[in-house]
Amino acid sequence: MSTSLRHILATLGDPLVEVVTAPQGLGVRVDDVVILDPEDPPEAHAGDLVLVIGARGRSAAPAIRVAGKSGAAAVAVKGATGLASVAADAGVTLLEVRPEARWEQVEALTRAVIDAARAGGEAETGEVLGDLFSLAQTIATLTGGLVSIEDTASRVLAYSRAGDEVDELRRLSILGRQGPERYLAMLREWGVYQRLRAGEGIVRIDERPDLGIRRRIAAGIHAGSQPLGTIWVQEGSQPLNDQAESALLGASRTLAPQLIRHRTLPSPENRLREDLLVSLLDGRVDAESVADDIGADPARPAMVVVFALHREGASTGRQLRRAELVNLISVHTAAYRRSAMVSVIGGRVYALLPDLPDRGETRVLALAKEIVAAAARHLDVPVRAALGGVVPRLAESVLSRADADRVLATMARGHWKADVASLADVRAEVLLSEVLAYLGDQPRIRDPRLTELVTHDAEHGGILIPALLAYLDAFGDVRKAAGELNIHPNTVRYRVRRAEEISGIDLADPAQRILTQLQLRL
Repeated sequence: MSTSLRHILATLGDPLVEVVTAPQGLGVRVDDVVILDPEDPPEAHAGDLVLVIGARGRSAAPAIRVAGKSGAAAVAVKGATGLASVAADAGVTLLEVRPEARWEQVEALTRAVIDAARAGGEAETGEVLGDLFSLAQTIATLTGGLVSIEDTASRVLAYSRAGDEVDELRRLSILGRQGPERYLAMLREWGVYQRLRAGEGIVRIDERPDLGIRRRIAAGIHAGSQPLGTIWVQEGSQPLNDQAESALLGASRTLAPQLIRHRTLPSPENRLREDLLVSLLDGRVDAESVADDIGADPARPAMVVVFALHREGASTGRQLRRAELVNLISVHTAAYRRSAMVSVIGGRVYALLPDLPDRGETRVLALAKEIVAAAARHLDVPVRAALGGVVPRLAESVLSRADADRVLATMARGHWKADVASLADVRAEVLLSEVLAYLGDQPRIRDPRLTELVTHDAEHGGILIPALLAYLDAFGDVRKAAGELNIHPNTVRYRVRRAEEISGIDLADPAQRILTQLQLRL
């Protein structure tokens, strides 16, 4: 039984490799993984995933051509610059292996997926649950008790190795993967869950031999005020040690990131879609290669919307809020466009909306406003949304993403008061920001007279530049500039005239006038 390249990429998780081009799509069958050394004669077979070691850049081109001719599923190289067109002409998928990845690691993980498929199963990474079981065992060692970790629905996520003194509550919880209802009802009646949800601290439950319950201590796991789960430590044949409560409190704080990952980690298939979206928006993969996998028509218009939290809090709380925001955005955008994709890049949430109909920008603007309102209403999360321009083809989504980032930056500087803005709304501010950024990076083209004026003013009270800028922003209306600065109009006239004398600029010259206004804004 074979597997697909798509399943291999999804199972690898945080990608060791990235798709550069996939002329046959990611559904191609993979039967084997082979290593090709440049000293060996180039050879590949149909269904092979070929790892080209020891050859980078153009030196890997012969191996790519041979792989394509033989019908190989894909070729993986390090340093794929300049090879996309070679792979496309050869009709074979090209993967770029990250520089820090070891070839033996890529080969071992890939072979594990292929072997699992041959055996009729699927490979699962299980990273988060593995971490939780390991932590449960560590907590058991530190406390001297029997540990179980549960989510907010009392489902058992992980537990330490069993001893010989397991009580009825622990035995039934682990066997059923959830606390038995009659015991849960008693814990609720005793106020245990209320205290665990209330905040950080240790909750003690006395032994109840009549109910088959041994002594316990427990601690809630929180991200800010948001409850994530509970750690339970049951006393065994020996009393819990003196450090048990301190260790449990530390463990409850340590476990928050793991439980957030458990709640927010996407499935392998969704993770692959997110990785493809990131590659597409970063311009690292061509749209035609991934269009089928994301269910989009590469020849139809597309648009990118970026969402960002207004205010950031503690890291665990921020991560959880962002994960909830991703889910909310995914639901809304999928309702509008089946092929919509959502991913997080650099702390921002990006939504790609492909296959847009005519006048789609108007509907997307309304959709963004709905999402921002829903985030405030249901998640109590203040969010900004910035729309990039509509691009005619999926391949140009990287340009729409760049537009959206510019709009968001303009909003962050306070040039737009609403929580949602499109490129059309703030085009003038975006253009001005681009011009100022260019001036900032090119000191050679600035007027040295203005640089000297700024230096002089800083050394003599800093009163000339504000008056000059207010005068220019008011189009020479002295009274309006005076009102902005809350000074007398004659004072504005004097300071503007003095700035002209010191610098030698001529504000009657339109070119010097606009250059002065731009450069002083730096």
